[in-house]
Amino acid sequence: MDHDNRAAWPFRQQACSLTTETQPSLSWQKCAAGGSCSNVSGSVTIDANWRWTHTVSGSENCYDGNKWNTAICTSGLTCATQCCVDGADYGTTYGIKTSGNSLDLKFVTKHQYGTNVGSRVYLMESQTKYQMFNLLGNEFTFDVDVSNIGCGLNGALYFVAMDQDGGLSKYSSNKAGAKYGTGYCDAQCPRDVKFINGLANSAGWEPSSNDANAGVGGLGSCCAEMDIWEANNAATAYTPHPCTNNSQHSCSGNSCGGTYSDDRYGGTCDPDGCDFNSYRQGDKTFYGKGLKVDTAQKMTVVTQFLTNSAGTLSEIKRFYVQNGVVIPNSESTIPGNPGNSLTQDFCDKQKAVFGDVDVFNARGGFKKMSEALAAPMVLVMSLWDDHYANMLWLDSTYPVDGTGYGTQRGPCATTSGVPSEIEASVPNSNVVFSNIKFGPIGSTFNQPSTGGGSSTSSTTARATATSSTTIRTSTTSTSAAPATTGAARWSQCGGIGWTGATTCASPYTCQKQNDWYSQCL
Repeated sequence: MDHDNRAAWPFRQQACSLTTETQPSLSWQKCAAGGSCSNVSGSVTIDANWRWTHTVSGSENCYDGNKWNTAICTSGLTCATQCCVDGADYGTTYGIKTSGNSLDLKFVTKHQYGTNVGSRVYLMESQTKYQMFNLLGNEFTFDVDVSNIGCGLNGALYFVAMDQDGGLSKYSSNKAGAKYGTGYCDAQCPRDVKFINGLANSAGWEPSSNDANAGVGGLGSCCAEMDIWEANNAATAYTPHPCTNNSQHSCSGNSCGGTYSDDRYGGTCDPDGCDFNSYRQGDKTFYGKGLKVDTAQKMTVVTQFLTNSAGTLSEIKRFYVQNGVVIPNSESTIPGNPGNSLTQDFCDKQKAVFGDVDVFNARGGFKKMSEALAAPMVLVMSLWDDHYANMLWLDSTYPVDGTGYGTQRGPCATTSGVPSEIEASVPNSNVVFSNIKFGPIGSTFNQPSTGGGSSTSSTTARATATSSTTIRTSTTSTSAAPATTGAARWSQCGGIGWTGATTCASPYTCQKQNDWYSQCL
């Protein structure tokens, strides 16, 4: 991800206050079975990687542009001891605004010290602790407006297994903690993080050749990751990424694997994941401007983490709600890979049909992901561009010369998404996340009575890597479908290309929403 040119990075040692740290407030709702929801007063903090890093004793940069100050940072520990990350001016410097339950992240913000690109923020429980979520057996819902982020951009909402205090208690040389956005990790085992486990990631640091604010160090920071939402207005994906060790841990060099290493699959985590991307799964008319899920308008996104009788993860299910209409996820039309949700079976088949390296199962598949989702995770929201693959893995054909199943991920041109171009041409792009709700299955929206999608749905995949798999299973629906002769309420009953039921169970009728979609209402 990109960083402000004054930026610092997670897991640094000290905290300074030349700029006062005032976390923007952000409310959300915790829901109970039956649908009663109560407001929770939270806030957000920006990741330490974006913060100004300077000497504890003054204001000399310890990190400037995309390089460490080697006169000060003679070692990772020395650097962490003598340098600090500072408070943030969220609106002026980083283009981050909140209002009530809404968070607005701007793409490019010019300020008195230079130019900031993108941001990554965490939801806070208090000024010094991240808000933790146990997703297993629950559902997470939010509204998002992606109308102003196009090809090459990623407005992401996801969960990672960070420590609640940002590593403050675990690593004695980290004196800043969650208040200052320390402790980041994900399934890429990112090596662009400036402070890891209380040490500066200065040893072996190589400045990026195409990113004026970033580089790659000798250390990486790994943990399990659940990508609920990676999207722009052309494509979207959701993707679980297990690790053999789901908790935050460091790695070294190419043994980290992931985007930043020569050996992509050399680490403890699955950098690809098993993704559901509706376009990649064959439905090219489901998600986009003017389509069934219309990205020209705000939408509600529901993600359910369903369990089997043993209490372990069996299915990750997606619904959308727009203009009061519940839209089940799209059905995969890929031969040999049916389904509209992620299950172990869906992921197995997707990896085989797409010919992807099955690192998902090698790192534990649904079993390890179930363990990760049962443990507390931190909510991350970000906006970024991609200096490694121009976001083509999310919204275009990738690899660019690919022709087989799974290579078409979105409608964007293979020449799109170049960071230098979009930073110049669409700097005012922004994404807005709002109305976050969390609670038991069925508590955050008016769930269809069948508890599952119809055969109308399409799949959405998560991309953080070159490929991912998606699995569908309907064994974990929360209630059984009634024995009727027509399609159930909320189900699709018509539209161009529709081959399923065209009548609805009484008392519902088939009502046209657009040329592509009619629904039992």
